Amino acid sequence: MSQMLPIRTTADLGLAVRSARQDAGLKATRVAAQAGRSRDLLHRLEGGGDVTTSALLDVLRSMGYTLRLEKLALPTLEEMRQRFADDDDA
Repeated sequence: MSQMLPIRTTADLGLAVRSARQDAGLKATRVAAQAGRSRDLLHRLEGGGDVTTSALLDVLRSMGYTLRLEKLALPTLEEMRQRFADDDDA
């Protein structure tokens, strides 16, 4: 899996889920079916939309992932560079 920034927003979470799914070569329809959820829910999650905690856990479980809580810390300089790298391209 590619280097991921800490997840601080729903947009970060969506990008992390999409990246993990794509890196594993999984199709959205397969992940949704294995999670017992709709493809629309998965797309909403990957787009940074609001989904229930149980839906998130079902999707992660179907891809072989789990959550881990970490103490919140200030972003590192490298995290800030990565986070705002896309802004430089605009």
